[in-house]
Parts: sequence; C-alpha cells; structure tokens
Amino acid sequence: MTEFRDYTAEVVRTLFPDVAAFRHRWANPDRRAEVLEALQEKGINPAEAAHALGNPDADPFDLLCGIAWNAPVLTRKERAARLRSSKSNFFTTYAEPARQILDALLSKYAEHGPAEFSIPDSLKVPPLSDLGNVAEITQRFGGEDKFRYAVVHLQELLYAA
Repeated sequence: MTEFRDYTAEVVRTLFPDVAAFRHRWANPDRRAEVLEALQEKGINPAEAAHALGNPDADPFDLLCGIAWNAPVLTRKERAARLRSSKSNFFTTYAEPARQILDALLSKYAEHGPAEFSIPDSLKVPPLSDLGNVAEITQRFGGEDKFRYAVVHLQELLYAA
C-alpha cells in the first residue's frame, strides 16, 4: 500500500505543482473530468483508492490532496456540511423550488460522490426525479443555462476551501 500511496502522490504532484492548482482544475466539472482522465491514464482511480486506503467516504479531491500534500482528508458529508454553513448565502439567492434541487444534489453528492453532479443523468433518479422531469427542474432556475450555471457554481463553492 505504501508503494501505491507514493506512486499516487508523485503522479498528482507531477500533474499539479500545488494544492491551489489542483483545486482550480478540480472545482470545474469539465476540468475535473480531464483530471480524472489523466489519473486514469496513470492507473489511478480515486474511488478505488479510497476503498483500498480504508476511507470510502472521503471526497476524492481531499483523498488525493491527503496523499500528495498530507492535507486533511474530509468526507463528502463534512465537505457538504461546510458548504451549507459557510456559503448559505449561495442557497438564499435562489427561490425555494430551485433551492430544493440544489440541496438534493448536494445531499446526493454527500452520499455518493461528485458523479452525482452529472446533469441530466442525476435528475432522472430519485429524489430529484420526484421533483419533476428535466424540463420542469431547469425551469425552476429560469432555464437550462441558468440551471447549469447554478450547478457549476455549487461545485466551485464546494471545493473553494
């Protein structure tokens, strides 16, 4: 296991000079996909690593930062709770019907991980599907573009600190 940790740390530090650069790429969902692809090319799967290292509830970002830079490893639930308490003003900028969607997405992330931000797939399963179909959900935000912006911004705030 030590070899795996050392290898993973080396790969992450080679791809990113510091935590700030890694955070910047990870916070954006499109760039996160590129990061995950680069890691996969090197044989690293954060979800598998979390299980192998006995920390399956860790956020993949935090797990990799912990391995590469000895940063504290937060669970997804801890990261979600921190966002809810420190950035509550983000949620209040949206009307209640839209807030329900954002809260449900964040809860799904806390339970299952960042893949739950995959739109529109995550909207098609409960509890989000219970709140309407994809078109009805995006209308709660004033349209698809505004909805996508809200979900991307949610993720940026989630990984801001």
